[in-house]
Amino acid sequence: MPISIVLEIALPTPLRRRFDYLPPVDMSESELHKLTKGVLVRVPFGSQEMTGVLLQTKTSSDTDVNKLRPALAINGSTPAFDSDLVDFILWAADYYQCPQGEALSTALPVLLRQGEAAEERHEICWQLTTEGKGLPVGALKRAPKQALLLDALQQTNKLTRSDIAALEIPANIIKTLADKGIIEKTIADTSSPEAPTNIFRQQPLSLSNEQQIALDQIVFNQFQVSLLDGATGSGKTEIYLQAIAKVLEQGKQALVLVPEIGLTPQTIARFQRRFAVEVATLHSGLNDRERLDAWLAARSGKAQILIGTRSAIFTPMPKLGIVIVDEEHDGSFKQQDGFRYSARDLAVVRANRLNIPLILGSATASLESLNNAQQGRYQHLHLHRRAGNAKPPEIQLQDIRGQSLHEGFSQETKIAIGAEIAAGNQVLVFLNRRGYAPTLECHDCGWLANCPHCDLRMTVHQTPRHLHCHHCGHQRALPRQCPSCKSSKLQPLGQGTERSEIALREWFPNTPVIRVDRDSTRAKNAMDKILSEVHQGEPCILIGTQMLAKGHHFADVTLVVIIDADAGLFSTDFRGPERMGQLLLQVSGRAGREEKLGRVILQSLHTDHPLVQTLFYQGYKAFADLILQERLITELPPYRYLALLRAESKRPELALEFLKLARAEAQQIFASSPSLNYLGPLPSMIEKRGDRFRFQLQFNSAQRKPLQHLLTQLVSILDSNALSKRVRWAVDVDPSEMG
Repeated sequence: MPISIVLEIALPTPLRRRFDYLPPVDMSESELHKLTKGVLVRVPFGSQEMTGVLLQTKTSSDTDVNKLRPALAINGSTPAFDSDLVDFILWAADYYQCPQGEALSTALPVLLRQGEAAEERHEICWQLTTEGKGLPVGALKRAPKQALLLDALQQTNKLTRSDIAALEIPANIIKTLADKGIIEKTIADTSSPEAPTNIFRQQPLSLSNEQQIALDQIVFNQFQVSLLDGATGSGKTEIYLQAIAKVLEQGKQALVLVPEIGLTPQTIARFQRRFAVEVATLHSGLNDRERLDAWLAARSGKAQILIGTRSAIFTPMPKLGIVIVDEEHDGSFKQQDGFRYSARDLAVVRANRLNIPLILGSATASLESLNNAQQGRYQHLHLHRRAGNAKPPEIQLQDIRGQSLHEGFSQETKIAIGAEIAAGNQVLVFLNRRGYAPTLECHDCGWLANCPHCDLRMTVHQTPRHLHCHHCGHQRALPRQCPSCKSSKLQPLGQGTERSEIALREWFPNTPVIRVDRDSTRAKNAMDKILSEVHQGEPCILIGTQMLAKGHHFADVTLVVIIDADAGLFSTDFRGPERMGQLLLQVSGRAGREEKLGRVILQSLHTDHPLVQTLFYQGYKAFADLILQERLITELPPYRYLALLRAESKRPELALEFLKLARAEAQQIFASSPSLNYLGPLPSMIEKRGDRFRFQLQFNSAQRKPLQHLLTQLVSILDSNALSKRVRWAVDVDPSEMG
């Protein structure tokens, strides 16, 4: 008899609607009734196939059932997401004005989007046969590799391929023993392990009084947001570890969000040393299979601790007991395209829905989190002192006005670096510009190497030699003569990490100079190798970008040099000074983290600037309070709520016309007033990027709800307008960047 059930599915399309399908033709009625929300379904969509998420089964459709197409297959019997997690992602999609299907797809590992079933793969293992078990210890001595494999299997019931590879036993040895009937294939046990009797491999450290007070104020088994506001090196990670231990003892899971892939190697190593449970990681440095394996291990409960970057906030964890966001101020927690969510803000929502604690940790907390703590919405925990005997570094503001600089370094700075190296210490040089130089200049006519596709300069790179636009990706060879006046006097302008690296190698030829930026860490495990070399403790000079500033513990770094720290003071983005202060304090915190005293040299043309003076002589709290006062006066976050409607097109008049239409429609819905007003359309800070002209319309509201109501109605109106098909446009709620 005909099946009278319709599948309502969310598909990864820009269309803000759900799609109805009939069940697969070969599906029995009993199988159909077992279908649950969150299952992945492969369906035809136009001339292609897509993987969507089942939202519900129903008995009717707004579309004529005779016109509905059947789904092609159900990808696995187990739902990819449980019902609560689906609802959480749908809520996030609606809040950030993203099509629901796109949001759900973003939350899935790539292989699941491509149609693979959400099932754990059965790993092949090798074990001894009955005959093999009968062999005595020390058998097969004449064949050393065979004897090694036999001995390993006599000590361990099963060995995976990776275990055997670690023993450096080639595949032909496995085949030989299998042919002899000594070993046989089997399947690894994929069942969720029982909680270990002892969760510790390494005993927790003793806490200072400050640390103990902070830990004691965290309430488990209920929703609570704690802002752990601790100076760099004050022992925030130890509080994370001991809070997680309390959750693991209850048989629950922990989710730890970190901002950068560069932080995960040493973070996971510390967690693995401490806990005798499976620790999984999710970040962009893994291949698609590794990401899916980690995701499935978290979903099954096998992985009791998951450490990941922003997308890990959507990982299914059935026994989640705590969420921790380390370096919560970091801008990389905000996705800048597609589904423009904030993982930090969604962590608050997820913890609230699960009624579990959330810890937000930072030495330089975001102004939003500080304001929430001041308003009593978050618990504010303080760690003022560095852990152990470590003391805060000495700050030296060096006024370089009128000084002769050598490749960006003052003579005083060069002498200081040499003195630390001679004393057997390590030095960190911070310069937040990768490449050799910010651009190329003609000495005769002043021509600058602009990107032909953007309103930006092209960066000079030395290895290999070329010009590179870091915004659109355009590359071209270095010209031999000026395109404008044909002069051969072309010179790099400004300082980049490559140029500083070359200069430091010339000045200190007997000292390793290690560059850390996106170019030098592209290869897999490159960051691991760099950190391993630094942690050996031999004298060296680290030169790098903000990848060096966050979370790293360099025990032997005694001097931090900050080159060209002034950019944030004059940023056109209102968040520029906040980010500058956070970055400068974070990188300063890499100095003197253990027994050795640390020093920071800040080269600046504006040492007398009020923000610089306040930051380094009164501390981050006074600095943050100063900026918060400005934000209150200027009606900016965290005292108001912002959203941007961004539009871009190869024809600027189309983008402008679209945003003018949007403003007119918005004012029909909600007339401009002090409680909700509009700014624009205006050109974006980088007006032309990738051959597209970019404009934006800003919404500024005193409350979230009216802004959300406005955006929901406006997006629906714009979707149905023909002009919306001729431009690229997107809504950015709570934008972290105004460009």
